[in-house]
Amino acid sequence: MAKKEWQFEKIEPEKFNMVGMKQDESEKLADKSVSFWREVFLRFSQNKLAIFGIIALVIIALLAIFVPVFSPYSYREQLGIYNAPPSASHWFGTDDLGRDVFVRVWQGARISLFIGITAAVIDLIIGVLWGSISGLAGGRLDNIMMRIADVLSAVPYLLVVIILLVVLEPGLLPMIIALSITGWINMARIVRGEVLSIKNQEYVLAARTLGASTWHLIRKHLVPNALGAILVTMTLTIPSAIFTESFLSYLGLGVPAPTASWGTMASEGNKALTSAPWRLFFPAFFISLTIFAFNAVGDGLRDALDPKLRK
Repeated sequence: MAKKEWQFEKIEPEKFNMVGMKQDESEKLADKSVSFWREVFLRFSQNKLAIFGIIALVIIALLAIFVPVFSPYSYREQLGIYNAPPSASHWFGTDDLGRDVFVRVWQGARISLFIGITAAVIDLIIGVLWGSISGLAGGRLDNIMMRIADVLSAVPYLLVVIILLVVLEPGLLPMIIALSITGWINMARIVRGEVLSIKNQEYVLAARTLGASTWHLIRKHLVPNALGAILVTMTLTIPSAIFTESFLSYLGLGVPAPTASWGTMASEGNKALTSAPWRLFFPAFFISLTIFAFNAVGDGLRDALDPKLRK
């Protein structure tokens, strides 16, 4: 019987299909994981409009800090040059009392930014505490606290502010109090909603079982996990407070003269719109730019913190 000769066909490597994970995929998964806040930063840095807002706000803040200090003119100094147009000596011109508009714009930036940021911080503190306690307590206390917020929000915001400014003497502190009296309600509602969705999570229930106090739960578990919504709300609260201050100062209910704010400068410039339009243009431009920049940053933070947009 003849022996059968076996012939083996050469198989090319391309005919094999790899079963399981490919090498490049395993290396990709083996890379160091990116933390949540690192991913938020990377996503935020890709938003060109938000980066523009950050740069604009930094420049405005630096000019507001240093221009009144190093300028040869004072915001209340009368130079004897009335309604002079912008020039090399006076970059933004002068007003009807001979004061340098460039210095007054950046002095006004100090006042407007201080009022807006301070009012937003007060809203943050009151709103976070009110919303956290209300959401964590639940039941009857939650119902009472939110009905109080509903009653306060039922009265028009501007009406409350105007009444308080009429009763109180015009000034920096009355303006901040008036802006903060009902401005915290939106923050409280947002924080309450976040707390209601977080308080039944396993780690919060475990902390409660171990005897954690209410303050500990708020400080260590609830507020840190609601920080994204809090940051977005605060960045959108600041431009609202700046706009309200400018509007009230435009109506004559703001800080008293000779203190400059963007609203008072716009009110004064409106009277000379046809003869000296630069007096209205520059404060109005920086009000618009600042509000736009804060809104751009707030939108960028909202997009970066949105879990639906995460990869």
